[in-house]
Amino acid sequence: MLRPLPPQSPGRMIPVAEFKHFTEQQPAFKVLKPWWDVLAEYLTMAMLMIGVFGCTLQVTQDKIICLPSHKPRENSSEVSCQQLLPRGVSEQIEGLREASGLKNNLDLQQYSFINQLCYETALHWYAKYFPYLVVIHTLIFMVCTSFWFKFPGTSSKIEHFISILSKCFDSPWTTRALSEVSGENHKGPAAGRATPAVAVAVTAGAGPGKASEGEKAVLVEPEKVVTEPPAVTLLDKKEGEQAKALFEKVKKFRVHVEEGDILYSMYIRQIVLKVCKFVAILVYNVIYVEKISFLVVCRVETSEVTGYASFCCNHTKAHLFSKLAFCYISFVCVYGITCLYTLYWLFHRPLKEYSFRSVREETGMGDIPDVKNDFAFMLHLIDQYDSLYSKRFAVFLSEVSESRLKQLNLNHEWTPEKLRQKLQRNACGRLELALCMLPGLPDTVFELSELEALRLEAISDITFPPSLSQLVHLQELNLLHSPARLPFSSQVFLRDRLKVIRIKCEELREVPLWVFGLRGLEELHLEGLFPPELARAATLESLRELKQLKVLSLRSNAGKVPASVTDVAGHLQRLSLHNDGSRLLALNSLKKLVALRELELVACGLERIPHAIFSLGALQELDLRDNHLQSIEEILSFQHCRKLVTLRLWHNQIAYIPEHVRKLRGLEQLYLSHNKLETLPTQLGLCFSLRLLDVSHNGLHSLPPEVGLLQNLQHLALSYNALEALPDELYFCRKLRTLLLGYNHLSQLSPQVGALRALSRLELKGNRLEALPEELGNCGGLKKTGLLVEDTLYEGLPAEVREKMEEE
Repeated sequence: MLRPLPPQSPGRMIPVAEFKHFTEQQPAFKVLKPWWDVLAEYLTMAMLMIGVFGCTLQVTQDKIICLPSHKPRENSSEVSCQQLLPRGVSEQIEGLREASGLKNNLDLQQYSFINQLCYETALHWYAKYFPYLVVIHTLIFMVCTSFWFKFPGTSSKIEHFISILSKCFDSPWTTRALSEVSGENHKGPAAGRATPAVAVAVTAGAGPGKASEGEKAVLVEPEKVVTEPPAVTLLDKKEGEQAKALFEKVKKFRVHVEEGDILYSMYIRQIVLKVCKFVAILVYNVIYVEKISFLVVCRVETSEVTGYASFCCNHTKAHLFSKLAFCYISFVCVYGITCLYTLYWLFHRPLKEYSFRSVREETGMGDIPDVKNDFAFMLHLIDQYDSLYSKRFAVFLSEVSESRLKQLNLNHEWTPEKLRQKLQRNACGRLELALCMLPGLPDTVFELSELEALRLEAISDITFPPSLSQLVHLQELNLLHSPARLPFSSQVFLRDRLKVIRIKCEELREVPLWVFGLRGLEELHLEGLFPPELARAATLESLRELKQLKVLSLRSNAGKVPASVTDVAGHLQRLSLHNDGSRLLALNSLKKLVALRELELVACGLERIPHAIFSLGALQELDLRDNHLQSIEEILSFQHCRKLVTLRLWHNQIAYIPEHVRKLRGLEQLYLSHNKLETLPTQLGLCFSLRLLDVSHNGLHSLPPEVGLLQNLQHLALSYNALEALPDELYFCRKLRTLLLGYNHLSQLSPQVGALRALSRLELKGNRLEALPEELGNCGGLKKTGLLVEDTLYEGLPAEVREKMEEE
């Protein structure tokens, strides 16, 4: 007879820690796990616990207990196995053969043998392997959930993104940028209200602000507390440089990630795989769950050993496994619902586009760009976790935020003391600060109240703050390729104070409009091109507000004099048009400039002297440099310009000077250098008022003796010609102070040079001189520093002459 099996001591429990590596994820990845992924993770943990618990029961307890099945004897109180079986099962074993047991004193071995044999042959496979199936399915679910975190094509992007996100979240600049916005929102009646504190980043397993060794920084949900409006923090130089590097990383990452949608596609495949797995598991579990039965009929041919062929077996864990199975199916159903909801979320919303509209409205950074593709998809996932992350990350997508950071770094680098060391006097005698190629304009500039001139070159996106009003002595402003915005309050400050402004830009339409409202302006210098379609019209903004304008300089490619110049015709004293070689055609509007004293028409493609110039009765100086003048017959008409004292016709192609030059009795300075002159007219000696004559860089072979009539001549430039001799009459010009004769063909210098007692500068280098006359010693104002000649010739002078020249 089979005897009950004595209870066995329970075996060693399999610890849950051995399965921990299946469920552990890098803590930083949880920011990319929306609530349904978190719920699915908890469900898989619960399902894994069911499987582990079932496996533990399988190992530590008896799996099945069997008894022989036979009909009850007469007058016996034994209960038949058929009465213990359910109604359907009892009908199936009615035909089982009866047998009487054999006694062999191996009851325990027979019991164990039958139990194991019936467990392997009679028990349904679902009831037998249910716990292991649960563990396997759960592990598959877990792999499906974290597969895109491990896949080579996606893990690198995800890790890079989370690394940048963590640094952005924890950056002091993020806190400062949001604090400034929060501070602005708390101005006024709302100041003092309680606001949520800005969240902080901590590390896994470490306290706030510190990370345990070997662990990555992770993000935690912000703790909402009631506090006062946060104060704006100050960044040191190191923190500013780190934030600057973050801006560059975010830009590069955005360019890289927005190009593809591999993350979005992988996530969809992952969810579809989970749905298919869920359907398959749910179907076969619902079908086979009824196979977990408490009583099992077992028929084996063991009558020769035990005397019985039919057994009635008890599946000891069937009741518990049945409950676990229904619980497992319930979890699978909930898991499947989350997968279906995820699919709905994926296809119902445009996840390849992400707009920061709400963030722009809240922070005031209106330039935060919308993103797309994988970048947008990850931000949508982060929003499901906590929208604060995308808000703090957006700070590093904003150019406004970046410019604020650059401004802060500039203020750290350019202290007022450092700026004061750069102050210098410019050509106009004003105390000037020149800044070139900086990422912005330091606010510390406006602490230099003594500043009189500000020169900004190649500095982009300048916005003058209200603190500009501290520069009470500012009179001159130079903006060279430095576009600037000026608030209305600053316009009011500069309107009557600024005297000189110089602006250089690519196109003249980039000139700020506020420039034309500076009614106290005296000098306006503009440099830039007109667009090709507007070059002929050459339209400038109205100059009517510039009531004090005296000097207007325009360097461009204008086809005519801008019509707006006539707005200042009544008080404009100096006009400079530099056309960079473009031909200037319409010049009739110059006649209206009745108060004009100086006129420059440089590189305007002129072939003749414009007749409109002869109507300028107040004209004193005329500069026609770098044109195409070949003939100047119109020089006679300059007699109508009775106040003309300076005429610059240099850098042209003039071959001769007409005799009408004698009519220019009041001319004091005549520049004819860099032309093609070979002779000078004798009538030039009748220009008695001439004090300066420059005919250098020509082809002159001789000078007319009449040059000696120029008794007021003080400066004569004859260098770079082909002169072989000088007329003796030249030395009658006793007021001559500068005589430039270098690089000619002179073979000797007349001793009469000693008559030029006022001579202080004499250039003789580059000639064929063999010696210098000792009469140079009579030129009392001539010193060694003013004598430009070869050293050998200088050493040939008598010692007493050299000593006299070297005296201070």
